[in-house]
Amino acid sequence: MLSLEALFCHVDDFCRGFEPLWQQRLLGEGLQRRSRSRTLSLSEIMTILIAFHQSAYRNFKWFYTQLVCRYWRKAFPRLVSYQRLVEWMPSTLMPLCAYLRHCFGHCTGISFIDSTSIKVCHNRRISSHKVFKSLAARGKTSVDWFFGFKLHLVINERGELLNAILTPGNVDDRQPVSQLLQRLFGKVFGDRGYVSQKLALQLWHDWGIQLITKLKRNMKNRLMTLADRLLLRRRAIIESVIDQLKNISQIEHSRHRSPVNCLVNLVCGLIAYCHQPKKPSLISDAFLPNSV
Repeated sequence: MLSLEALFCHVDDFCRGFEPLWQQRLLGEGLQRRSRSRTLSLSEIMTILIAFHQSAYRNFKWFYTQLVCRYWRKAFPRLVSYQRLVEWMPSTLMPLCAYLRHCFGHCTGISFIDSTSIKVCHNRRISSHKVFKSLAARGKTSVDWFFGFKLHLVINERGELLNAILTPGNVDDRQPVSQLLQRLFGKVFGDRGYVSQKLALQLWHDWGIQLITKLKRNMKNRLMTLADRLLLRRRAIIESVIDQLKNISQIEHSRHRSPVNCLVNLVCGLIAYCHQPKKPSLISDAFLPNSV
């Protein structure tokens, strides 16, 4: 976990370059509106939201009222009420998305791809759920059915995020792969859910990417290099990343009252993971790109 000062400096340096360009490209409504300056700057709000996902708190209201307002007054001398901060959270979604891309790692030629469910309510409450009624969908994992979204991730062998896409829960894992792997190169390792000869040929033709997956039981064996076979066995690294995103960075819970704030929570959790100093990685030299 980064210190609060280091986190704020990193976020503030980004906001100093991003915010002026962002304001220039915003589309106006043709009406003159009063633009009041906030007591908290954009970088301060983003720092508080990201710090929550780096803490051990499970409830943001308790985190803000009991930790930030009590012990972080010197760091944020112009704090506002909890309700006011919640009203400002939707305005940070676009800067947070841009900052997340700024925090992504670099492709090394070895990547791992997978998806995970983001549940927005219990299955028993699907019929009465209203917040994500027109956005979320029922999907199925290897464990059970769920109602919500799918988070599609791709990482490198160091455990660094390279890209992320959020889709409704009923979207096939193979559908967003082409968009997810843009600007990447080398080899991508996935599970049996990504088995598709058409998709593999398309990735190779469009991006020069080799998709390597496990075989289904009814498929014939195929020749594979020893290095690829070993790397395919280490595909569990991305499952470790997903486990940390859910249990440490808290990207999933069923208490959202706003779709926008749900996205803010998800993006902040991904950013908090990107700032994590120790990530799941392939430590052995046998799995480094130079030795493959």
